[in-house]
Amino acid sequence: MIGIAIGAISKIGKEDRGESMKQNTCKYSFICLLLLMIQMGVIPSQAQQESTMLDPYANETKEQRDERMAWFREAKFGLFIHWGVYAVPAGTYDGKQVPGIGEWIMCRGKIPMAEYQPYAKAFNPVKYDPDAWVRLAKEAGMKYIVITSKHHDGFALFDSEVSEWDVVDATPYGKDLIAPLAEACQKHGMKLGLYYSQAQDWNQGGAPPSGTYWDPAQTCEMDEYIRKIAVPQVKEILSNYGPISVLWWDTPKQMTQQRAEGFKCAPTQMNPVTIQHS
Repeated sequence: MIGIAIGAISKIGKEDRGESMKQNTCKYSFICLLLLMIQMGVIPSQAQQESTMLDPYANETKEQRDERMAWFREAKFGLFIHWGVYAVPAGTYDGKQVPGIGEWIMCRGKIPMAEYQPYAKAFNPVKYDPDAWVRLAKEAGMKYIVITSKHHDGFALFDSEVSEWDVVDATPYGKDLIAPLAEACQKHGMKLGLYYSQAQDWNQGGAPPSGTYWDPAQTCEMDEYIRKIAVPQVKEILSNYGPISVLWWDTPKQMTQQRAEGFKCAPTQMNPVTIQHS
């Protein structure tokens, strides 16, 4: 009896193990299929679902997208302008050439705020002629212009009501640089796009480029910065300069869905932006 019982238990154990292996194989195959479907876009991932929630064009048809993108596809050739306080040091800090692109000099050169912000006192583009810029671009065959309304150093080329770190309040020039460019673009039939650094802001509490800041005076208060600086300024650039064809975001450091939602309604409700780019 004992031998029969042991044999029966052994047989049942083998059958159970076999069934368990089959179940595990099925589960593994199912998981692999799910991952493959997510990768192929058949089933959206959580990140994709969140992205769709924030995408103002998520529900448009192919025909609507083709109509919206038609001018950009036909344009092919445009002008992208980086301009700001970083033009003053022009790639040189403390007597040394700083490697990399000029607009990143504050970061690459690890320049403290107390040394960087005074550059604004020397930013005085008295020969600025946006009409000539637009005419030159048009003569070259360009169909649109995108300009940095605010890059990662946080300095705004427009008159902002929520910050004094802008061309009107911080420089001897004292005038809005975006407004006359927008007027010239409308005059000459040139599409205008505005770049805006929504996450990184090295002087006003936005995100650092990576890790931590290099200057103890710099702080990262992302939620406060988004609420008090970034969202209000995006509303300003979409309200004050006529039709904006391209809104160019950049480097979403420390951005979350909740933080991004603050920007969600601005482009569609305040200005008929054709394209949002990043």
